[in-house]
Amino acid sequence: MAATPALQRTPLYKAAVQAGGRMVPFAGWEMAVQFSGLVDEHQAVRHHCGLFDISHMGVLQLRGSGVKDAMQTLVPSDLFRIGPGEACYSVLLNEQGGIRDDLIIYDRGWLEAEQTHELVLVINAACAEADTAWIRSQLEPQGVTVVDRKGSGTLLALQGPEAPALLESLCGCSLAGLPRFGHRDLQLEGIGEAFVGRTGYTGEDGFELLLSAEAGERFWITCLEKGVKPCGLGARDTLRLEAAMHLFGSDMDASTSPLEASLGWLVHLEMPKPFIGREALEQQTAEGVTRKLVGLKLQGRAIPRHDYPVLHNGAVVGTVTSGTWSPSLQAGIALASVSSSCAAIGTELAVEIRGKAEPAQVVRRPFYRR
Repeated sequence: MAATPALQRTPLYKAAVQAGGRMVPFAGWEMAVQFSGLVDEHQAVRHHCGLFDISHMGVLQLRGSGVKDAMQTLVPSDLFRIGPGEACYSVLLNEQGGIRDDLIIYDRGWLEAEQTHELVLVINAACAEADTAWIRSQLEPQGVTVVDRKGSGTLLALQGPEAPALLESLCGCSLAGLPRFGHRDLQLEGIGEAFVGRTGYTGEDGFELLLSAEAGERFWITCLEKGVKPCGLGARDTLRLEAAMHLFGSDMDASTSPLEASLGWLVHLEMPKPFIGREALEQQTAEGVTRKLVGLKLQGRAIPRHDYPVLHNGAVVGTVTSGTWSPSLQAGIALASVSSSCAAIGTELAVEIRGKAEPAQVVRRPFYRR
């Protein structure tokens, strides 16, 4: 029998344990699922500030004079809508229009010293190895170099309404001019250099920071000393679901297109450029899709979970892809893939939970807005 691969640990593993993190296996890594408690961490991010170790995620650096044109062949979003210092969310597709992974693409612009254009990609942990190999196979023949940008470093997410003031106190400058999805390099006092993007996965204002292992540990310690709560995977999931942010492998996968996953806003077919999966998406656009991802809000205290059946007049019309109890709304909420005929806002549905049909309604997403 083959030995089970050892779980990887981030550079902040020991610091997380010391902070009271309860460690669990996740996507091949040993990660903290919670520290002080899921609801406590969730509310800290909604009302104050929380810090997540997301060093398990992949970070790639792409360089080449034609790197943007080359990357454009892999995503359905028009990358020329963003410029240096800006970023966008998009998806990698297969030939059938299915989603290989979702990612954030940061445009670092033209680097005069190196005489090259640079993009930085942040990809999911579970897909990092496969994504890297596939991206290399697609882009290296086009003259693009693809390397691991993170190495042994750390990736952290500082999220919540108090995050900007805290980061400003560390860099000694105003971040008012850094918009959502903007990014820049910052020198943090007593910590070191960080690549900082005003991005996140919580629905709150905040930042994601790429630092060396040493600087990441100093940043972690500094934040905790200032009263920032360390947060785990549990709160990360409830926060992102309240914000109706998709989870790859649950709300979308290789058999789901962006149109079926209600991510049609990422698909720019008016862009006169080829990309993998374009023909499939053009066909779906012309013919329509048979299923759509919707938001459901349940009545009472029922809690929907992944794979629970969704019913309409007693018949199964779909499946819950992500579900939880919302600490902010005090209600059960879910993303669900349902028949397009049942996807209109206000449609009365039900979720089957332990043999009982619990009433639910299709509602606008996101469930929570700050």
